[in-house]
Amino acid sequence: MPGRAEESILFHVKQSKTAPKKQPMEDKTMAVTFLTKDNFKSEVMQADKPVLIDFYADWCGPCQMVSPIVDEISGERSDVKVCKVNVDEQVELAQAFGVSSIPTLAVISGGKLVNHAVGAQPKSAILDMLDAVKK
Repeated sequence: MPGRAEESILFHVKQSKTAPKKQPMEDKTMAVTFLTKDNFKSEVMQADKPVLIDFYADWCGPCQMVSPIVDEISGERSDVKVCKVNVDEQVELAQAFGVSSIPTLAVISGGKLVNHAVGAQPKSAILDMLDAVKK
């Protein structure tokens, strides 16, 4: 039976061999809502303002370029609700929107899809998508 010192070293070795888990792309301002099939209706369909949804995956390079832009918009636009859907974890939601390429951005207003774009978009294009809802 190992002694305390050996247990401590063994614990340290096991800990150091464990790779850190990759953190998902998250909004640092906490203004982004992560959607699941369980909260979709209440967060999107019953929202009192337009909703921008970013369909993404952690492994997707273009998604990683769009994510900070979406996060930035969430901090700047109080007139829009910003949500994200991890397509690897929420396959049903991605299928419901017909997402076959990512990133896909969708704008929902009044419970209806009013705008969408596939592929990495510049901030100006995303803002234009949102501004078109009000016209």
